[in-house]
Amino acid sequence: MKISREGAAKTRQSLLTTAGEIFGEKGYRETTIAEICRRAGTNIAAVNYHFGSKQALYIEAWRHAFSESIQAYPPSGGVSGDAPPEERLRGQVRAILRRITDRNNREFLFMQREMANPTGLLEEVLREEISPLQQRTEALVRELLGVMIPEQEAKFCELSIISQCMNPVVAGRGLGGKTGGRNGPLDIEDLEAYADHVVNFSLAGIRAVRKAWEERNRSKKAGRPSVSLKDGSRRP
Repeated sequence: MKISREGAAKTRQSLLTTAGEIFGEKGYRETTIAEICRRAGTNIAAVNYHFGSKQALYIEAWRHAFSESIQAYPPSGGVSGDAPPEERLRGQVRAILRRITDRNNREFLFMQREMANPTGLLEEVLREEISPLQQRTEALVRELLGVMIPEQEAKFCELSIISQCMNPVVAGRGLGGKTGGRNGPLDIEDLEAYADHVVNFSLAGIRAVRKAWEERNRSKKAGRPSVSLKDGSRRP
């Protein structure tokens, strides 16, 4: 019985790994259960037994790929939770960049295929798995900005940081999973240097946003009217 359980676990693992590879290569619609089973060295009955359907296998294969990716590149980037927020941001940015530029990262290939040809099947699992990572970054940005900054500004800052990490990869890595340079997308030869650039650029922007709101609040407290600008915004 022990061998049977071990064999079942091994089959399930093989199906998850193989399915992740093929779904990443071809997308959900172009992938067949027959192909997955053939490459995994098992039969269709095994998919039905372990997952019940192609849709369930697709979801679990992405979850498995995501879990492997997070284990390889923890969101903290190895930086202690007691470290200054600037260093924790640096750790998070490095972890994101390392994760999404890893050529073996099936999670990212999944997402590229899903963006190109949406199925809607990953919406719930994305909320479950990705939302905590986004909340982690949002909380750190809020810590850097201070409590007085409106929620929208904090969200914009968080989106800016993530976009700086994601956009070069999306632009430089095609659906085939290839990148432009040896060590990363768009010939980013030194990933660590790029991570430092993203952090330094983002911190400068966060400081500018915080300073602008602090000056605006001081003006309001002093009773000075703000001046309307052509774009509809206002400045002290």
